[in-house]
Amino acid sequence: MTNYTHEVEHMCVVAKGPHHGPAPIPEEGKWVKPYEIKDISGFTHGIGWCAPQQGTCKLSLNIKDGIIEEALLETIGCSGMTHSAAMAGEILPGKTILEALNTDLVCDAINVAMRELFLQIVYGRSQSAFSDDGLSVGASFEDLGKVLRSQIGTIFSTKKKGVRYMEMTEGYITSLGLDENNEIIGYRFVKIGKMLDDIRHGKSPDEAYKGACGQYGRYDEAVKTIDPREE
Repeated sequence: MTNYTHEVEHMCVVAKGPHHGPAPIPEEGKWVKPYEIKDISGFTHGIGWCAPQQGTCKLSLNIKDGIIEEALLETIGCSGMTHSAAMAGEILPGKTILEALNTDLVCDAINVAMRELFLQIVYGRSQSAFSDDGLSVGASFEDLGKVLRSQIGTIFSTKKKGVRYMEMTEGYITSLGLDENNEIIGYRFVKIGKMLDDIRHGKSPDEAYKGACGQYGRYDEAVKTIDPREE
């Protein structure tokens, strides 16, 4: 029973006019008026950071009728965060998004990512908002590419010595190609995921390494090449 103050008890009733409910949100090809958590569906991402801001997490969730059916956690910058992500990966599926929002997901960055994702999806800002029936469970694999590895960019630079590309979308950078002005015009790389997959499937390490190498830009025109980790 709701308790009212003496002042409210002695007020006269004024009728409420509008009864239109919540504003509809775009959700998997439909416009939905969300009254309860089970009304929420969608696939989207959230980005979070920890208190010292030394690491970050990208969290992808596929939610059907308020329940988390799929979770992808990608972390960078903090060794402990990778282990926290492993625990969060076990915790998240099967929970409602409200449960997940109020669950300790072990790491500040993952909790912040959950908060940001929650806000997006309950307001209809999901990646699948206008996709008829949403995305199938397993859709987050597409973010990882064919070899199911997170896409990482690692670039180191100083004023005195310039820039070094360490890792790009294509893979682990093994060599930078420079022109006559010592400016980067291309690079060589090895696709770590492809190389390891080939080794797992029976190729020799040397054969797998050679098959996973490639180059980008005008590398063949380079006047000089350098190892970005040693030169």
